Amino acid sequence: MKYYATRADRPLRGEVRVPGDKSISHRAVLFSAMAQGTSHLTGVLDSADVRSTISAVSALGAEIEVVRETRDGLDLRVTGWGGGGPVAPAEAIECGNSGTTARLLMGVLAGWDRHVVLQGDGSLSRRPMARVTDPLVAMGAEFKSRGGLLPVSVRGGSLHPVDHVLTVASAQVKTALLLAGLRAEGCTVVTEPAPSRDHTERMLPAYGVAVGRDKDAHRAWVDGPAYLTAADVAVPADPSSAAFLVAAAVLVPGSDVAMLDIAVNPTRTGFLRVLARMGARVSVDLDDATGGEPTAVLRAHFTEDLRATTVTSEEVPSLIDEVPVLAVVATAASGTTRFEGVRELRVKESDRLMAVAEGLAALGCTVRTGEDWLEIDGPCQLGSAALDSCGDHRLAMAYAVAALVAQEPVTIDHFEAVDVSYPGFVSDLQALSVSAAL
Repeated sequence: MKYYATRADRPLRGEVRVPGDKSISHRAVLFSAMAQGTSHLTGVLDSADVRSTISAVSALGAEIEVVRETRDGLDLRVTGWGGGGPVAPAEAIECGNSGTTARLLMGVLAGWDRHVVLQGDGSLSRRPMARVTDPLVAMGAEFKSRGGLLPVSVRGGSLHPVDHVLTVASAQVKTALLLAGLRAEGCTVVTEPAPSRDHTERMLPAYGVAVGRDKDAHRAWVDGPAYLTAADVAVPADPSSAAFLVAAAVLVPGSDVAMLDIAVNPTRTGFLRVLARMGARVSVDLDDATGGEPTAVLRAHFTEDLRATTVTSEEVPSLIDEVPVLAVVATAASGTTRFEGVRELRVKESDRLMAVAEGLAALGCTVRTGEDWLEIDGPCQLGSAALDSCGDHRLAMAYAVAALVAQEPVTIDHFEAVDVSYPGFVSDLQALSVSAAL
């Protein structure tokens, strides 16, 4: 699907609740499927990626009932497989475009004597899985694949605990190893070079599983064997989705947008800290805690005098999904904005690093990039371009935000990718008085 985006002809104004957090939704569905008993989930993100997890755990024996579908997401009743473990499905499990589904399931399945094949779409099948399978093999599981890519055949079994030291901070890898550790005899430890998202560490205790943490050392651990029990989880709104509306409000003259019930877990709000350094007028008003996560109202205003900044490699794990839209904001900032240590962008749904550089260059910006860095000179006037999202939801939305301040229309191909995380993105823009046409 092509999206024909035009310059905003009026400010963005009003308040909106973006969809439920994708990372938390995946975990709530998966942990409930693993648990003994029936869990009740509210506000689960209704997107292609989360639907992949729902379908996968259903194939593995969990019973899932959609109680209600609302604008805020899905309310689910999930009866898990508990101590009996998952069943071996008759066919391969389709993970779609969801790396979270595939990688977390590898950790779950590693400790059960079942044979399961995980497969994905063309994009997911190009993303590396060895970073998960190699440490799980060290624990005693068996995996077969071609070159560490999907499809992957899993044969779980008896696991032993391992003290894992990751070379790249990754919440998906960390979670997979901790979930496998629940089936091992003893203490499984995961140490990262920098802090990554800690939703797993926050959520597992609600399911009756203690998680040890040393935040200063970026270390987490579980003692196994341990089993989950049912829990009720309310999913807050996704800060990564909110980031696109925050950026749009900061860039479009006269804008004033409030976003409600946003998860403001410190491991997810690096983009807000970067915007603050750039001088963006964004406020964070803490209001409550939802699903074990702190929440807030974010309010973003148009900011005329943005300034460039440097995003260091230590910051990247807390804003990896927001780099594309921060790069768009950088086009309006005075000076050179530099992103360091962003090699991970090359193995997302697309090579995001290359795609962002090429997309901004096509819009008329001066951009430089290397193997793990990106620089944007600003301010620059954006022009017309025909862009391709490469099937990547973050790129599709980042380009749409750029189009709001471009002098001429921008065409974005494969825009349907937004359904992966934010199916209502265009309708929310329209509700905030943005002129947009499909």
